[in-house]
Amino acid sequence: MKPGTRLKSAVCDTEVMVIRCAGGRIECGGSAMDESKPAGGSALSQSFSGGTLIGKRYVDAGGQHELLCVRHGKGSLTVDGVALDIMDAKPLPASD
Repeated sequence: MKPGTRLKSAVCDTEVMVIRCAGGRIECGGSAMDESKPAGGSALSQSFSGGTLIGKRYVDAGGQHELLCVRHGKGSLTVDGVALDIMDAKPLPASD
């Protein structure tokens, strides 16, 4: 998967853009994400129903995966079952 790829959730309205990806299966709501939304769809897993926020970047603990949420939804983002966290904003330098 390359940077700039848009992925859609099979269980909710979530859409993300890949910023950085080192392999693994990107999931939302417990189901794999793909470039096209499947017609049938799957059920949202209650374990992964924390939701996503538009405009936020989601990263893993190692910094190998970074996703930008371009459309919010009810599912939580994971890579191979490990939850992604919202990336903290970088502090601006103090101006004197």
